[in-house]
Amino acid sequence: MEEALAKIRPHTTSSLPHQKCPATLLVAVESTFKDQNTQPTPTAYFAAFLTTLDATIQKRDTSLNESDVLPAQLYLLALVAPFVPHPVIRANLNTLLSLTAPLFPSLLQYAPPLRSQLSLYHAIFHALDRSQLDTQGIRQSFASILNLVVDPRPKVRKKAVDVVKDVLLNPPAPLLRHPYADRVAEWIKIALVEVASGPLSNGKAGKQAISPTAETGIHIIAFIRPVLLTLPTTVFPSLTNILLQLPRLGNTYLTQTSYSLLSDLFILSSEDSSTDIADQLVDVLKAVLVAPPTKQDGALASAWVRVLGDAMLAYKLVNPEGCTNEVGRVWKAVWNFLESDDQATRKATASALDAVCSCFSPSLINAAVADVAGASTLRKIIIQVTKALGSLAYARAIPEILSVISSLIQGLSYRNGGRQSATASEILLTPLIQHVGELRTQKQFEYKESADSALSIAMRVLGPEVLLKLLPLNLEPEARQAGEEPRAFLLPLLSHPHPSPLSHFVQYFLPLSERMFDLQQKAEEEGRQAEAKVWSVLVGQVWAGFVGYCYATPDLPETLTAAFSQLLSQLLYTQPELRPAILKALKTMVDSNAAVSSSDDDNPPAQLAPAVISPEEATSNVAFLCTQAESWLAILFNIYGSVGRDSRGSVGDVITSWASIAGEQEITNAYSKVIQLLRTNVKNVTESRTGNARNDNIGMTSTALDILIILLPYMLSPDCTALFDMILTPEVLSSKDNAVQKRGYKLLTKLIENGKVLVDTAIVLKRLEELTDGLMPAAKKDRLCLLTLLVPTIPATEMHVIPSLIPEAVLGTKEPSEKSRNAAFDLIVAMGRKMSIGGVVKRHLVDGMDEDDAEDAVASIEEFMTMVAGGLAGASPHMISATITAISRLVFEFKDDISSKMHTEIITTLLVFISSANREIVKSSLGFIKLAVHTLPVELLRPHLGTLVPALLNWSHDHKNHFKVKVRHIFERMLRRFSWEEVYSAAGGVDSAKVLVNIKKRKDRAKRKKANRAEDDEEETLTTKPVAGDAFEDVLYGSESELSDSDDESLTTRQRKPKKVNEFGARLRVDDDEPMDLLQGAASRITNTAGAKRRKPGQEASRFKTDDDTGKMVIDEHADSDGEIAEHAMDAAGDAYRETLTSVDGFTRGANGQIKFNKDTKKRRRENAEEPDVDMVDAEELGSKKKLKQKKEIKLGQEFKSKKAGGDVKRGGVDPYAYLSLSQASNRKGKGKIGIAGKQ
Repeated sequence: MEEALAKIRPHTTSSLPHQKCPATLLVAVESTFKDQNTQPTPTAYFAAFLTTLDATIQKRDTSLNESDVLPAQLYLLALVAPFVPHPVIRANLNTLLSLTAPLFPSLLQYAPPLRSQLSLYHAIFHALDRSQLDTQGIRQSFASILNLVVDPRPKVRKKAVDVVKDVLLNPPAPLLRHPYADRVAEWIKIALVEVASGPLSNGKAGKQAISPTAETGIHIIAFIRPVLLTLPTTVFPSLTNILLQLPRLGNTYLTQTSYSLLSDLFILSSEDSSTDIADQLVDVLKAVLVAPPTKQDGALASAWVRVLGDAMLAYKLVNPEGCTNEVGRVWKAVWNFLESDDQATRKATASALDAVCSCFSPSLINAAVADVAGASTLRKIIIQVTKALGSLAYARAIPEILSVISSLIQGLSYRNGGRQSATASEILLTPLIQHVGELRTQKQFEYKESADSALSIAMRVLGPEVLLKLLPLNLEPEARQAGEEPRAFLLPLLSHPHPSPLSHFVQYFLPLSERMFDLQQKAEEEGRQAEAKVWSVLVGQVWAGFVGYCYATPDLPETLTAAFSQLLSQLLYTQPELRPAILKALKTMVDSNAAVSSSDDDNPPAQLAPAVISPEEATSNVAFLCTQAESWLAILFNIYGSVGRDSRGSVGDVITSWASIAGEQEITNAYSKVIQLLRTNVKNVTESRTGNARNDNIGMTSTALDILIILLPYMLSPDCTALFDMILTPEVLSSKDNAVQKRGYKLLTKLIENGKVLVDTAIVLKRLEELTDGLMPAAKKDRLCLLTLLVPTIPATEMHVIPSLIPEAVLGTKEPSEKSRNAAFDLIVAMGRKMSIGGVVKRHLVDGMDEDDAEDAVASIEEFMTMVAGGLAGASPHMISATITAISRLVFEFKDDISSKMHTEIITTLLVFISSANREIVKSSLGFIKLAVHTLPVELLRPHLGTLVPALLNWSHDHKNHFKVKVRHIFERMLRRFSWEEVYSAAGGVDSAKVLVNIKKRKDRAKRKKANRAEDDEEETLTTKPVAGDAFEDVLYGSESELSDSDDESLTTRQRKPKKVNEFGARLRVDDDEPMDLLQGAASRITNTAGAKRRKPGQEASRFKTDDDTGKMVIDEHADSDGEIAEHAMDAAGDAYRETLTSVDGFTRGANGQIKFNKDTKKRRRENAEEPDVDMVDAEELGSKKKLKQKKEIKLGQEFKSKKAGGDVKRGGVDPYAYLSLSQASNRKGKGKIGIAGKQ
């Protein structure tokens, strides 16, 4: 509210009456507050403006011109109303209604005060409870607002729609639907009936203004869309009937929006079965099919086909057989729009046909399978699609037709029998799938991605066992010698879930991969490295498809034999390039069967194949895998220890999956092996500590700890307890290796989180304190996380252990690692929350307490603040700075729980450190001041302004550590919460207050610019910068002023409209060597690219002349000036980006968006001094340099020229003839010609 009011106050001197009048009234009210010593709270503003409104109406001064006071009162009242507590509004409801409700008739002619009235009632409706909604004045006011949703003025209409929508979306508790929803639905019906009964438009009038009736209908439909979900479902049938009558008015846009709303209704009915429009769907289809739009009308055609598709989906749910009868008629009507020139219409048509394909019933499919003559509906559809794929009439729609083919394959995935029976797609679509496969192999076919999508669906539905019989791979040399086209593009499709059994992979792909591996070895032995690489890639693609066979395969127990498992384990050990694919397959094998076994028959997992196995079969597969779990876990443990750190994540995921199905005995056995390995390696590491070289046992120790972390969720409680005791020893937590310590602390944290270990917190904390000396820096984050987890479990009678944790937590806030700092802050907050709960602090038991007879203290947040503040007396500036940062975090977290007295003491104490000579202390102190100005109440800060402002001004000219920018931003924040006079008067001297004057001028300038931009472009959209994600970090470091001159002066970012892409129409590709058949096979002749811009093989090489004697190409010497200019521009852009990262003034952002400025080092200053500053160069000097640069030409291949000889030499391992591409050389201009070797 304060920010909104601050924008109004400066307009007291404005020349515009509608700005000056509210500002004058606001200043007068605030002056009254100051005279009466009234706090400027939202309630006080609300009461003052309501009183002035009452006085104005009593005087009958109800004029609504811009210079009158009534619009200003309504504007200010609407501005503060959202911030007023709801009980206050409810208590003054009668007064509000008596003053504002009678104004509705007179406000209709004045849009600005009417919008203010709507905003006021927006806040009123938010505050009402259930009983007050039946008040006569509230009901009448809502009716008045409801009539404004069709107001011809856009801003008034939008405000009214927002009010009604927000009211309906927020019903009073405990109601799920607002009581006004029925009234709104009835009003919508009456309004639409009036629109539908209006006069028909004259189609011969050509382009004319929209009739008032049609415009009202458009506004009503625009209003219905956002409130549709809040309306009662009983209104949907009548609403559907009325919407079907609107297209008869002849308004294109009204018809389009009606169809679009009908689509929304059908989608809603398909999601909610309680809607009552099922009986009308047949009539809807008839009414829509009777009035098809033209193919040239892109907007209307898209909405028309979309409503047909959505109606069919809704019809299928309520009456599948009736929907089947309408398939042929709807398909025929929609199909014709694939010939449209508009791409959006073709896409909408393909989407509608996809909806129709999902409506194929078993009876319709069985009739098509039994029909041999081709008279059934489905047979006709398939014939039509097959013909269109090669027809010139559908040349533009090839991608959409391929999408329709995908929908057909998916819709015909029905099997009339068991799992062994063929799908309807295999019976009916085999020729069509083969046709798509042939198109995919043609080199000139441009829609390969769409064809791959269709073949991918075929792979999912038919499976590779069937599809590869229709489209063989033809990868081996024997097939290529026979002239068969290879289909390697099918291999990447194998990874999708499909119904083919795992035995097919073992019988078909396993021998194939072995033969291709032999061909790879042979090619490598004969020196054909390119061919060997091809075979290697093919082998990898075969094994990448192994995962597709592992999705709930039915023959898992019969196929996953000991021999096959041994082969998989050997590949895991010996073939690193195949390891990721096999690991993914092993994980999928477990997860898919576990998912099916835990699901219902009616709801199989969505990611599985269409012919998924039953839950009983999946349970049998899981039981079989359990018998294999112990062996596979042992293999995976070995793999985990042998792979690099980057690859361990995938291996760990597989271990997790197999451990999830393993029995308790298998988990115990695996744990015993790993714990034995850990004990052995920890002992060996301890014995070899005296050596300087890193021992291999250290790596095995960290690996064993990683495996234990993975197994932890599945381990038994006794094993977890024994593991906890073993880890909590100096051998692990004081190890000389960072990795061992980190994993040790992480494992302790996981054990406590899982709740499988009951620990004595005091004993554990004492043992952890004894291990502090051997702590490595890399393990601090995990240790702090462990302590954060232990603090809430401290008994209320043992709170004396908390002071011993404070120094470690406070110093942790200054760690270089951001994660460690965050963990330290979390620990400090956890200790503060524990202390705020209560308890007793036995001071005589606190470590380091000299007085044995010290009295016990009651645990509280203020007592904890006192403990932390003891660090301010530290001997080092580092400790003092860390303590100030910790206090800042506690103040931010517990500002509402700390008393005003404690706040005052903290502020008074920390203000002293601003004048410190140590910059580290000052930096933390400025952070606290910034936080205090941002979050603490104004009343707490006002008494300290006299000390605070001069202390800040002392650092306002210091550039080191960015103190100047930080201080300036603190003042900007301060001026938002305090008046200019208060801050300026606290400055003391005129010279030191120049900073404040400069800030005020810049803020005023920024406001004027912002106002000018708002006047120029009212619909300008603003984009907010992302915050760091942590509220404390945002307050402490989040500042746009630390990047630019002021956050108020940051330019608004305008959303740019995307450039319209120049789309070429479909073209016929001309082949001079072959005659073209326009009646068949046109799909492979279609191109969407401009013929002149299409690159042909040898296109660049044909531009060069050749030497008759040597046959070498001759390339022009002189470079293209345009190319040089573009190259220099790219270099300049790259230099600018590089400078922001490396220069003294540059900065980088951390993972959370936090700004990190570059350090001002001698090396950076020296580099900046060596680089010339372009901005400081004199214009004449720059012009002379440009002339010299133009005279000096860089010859072609200059970097390869020898300094002492006449020829060229190798540079950087690159041959002289390989430095320039032919396409680059072909664009060079000039008369001089040189050969490839660089000779004239």
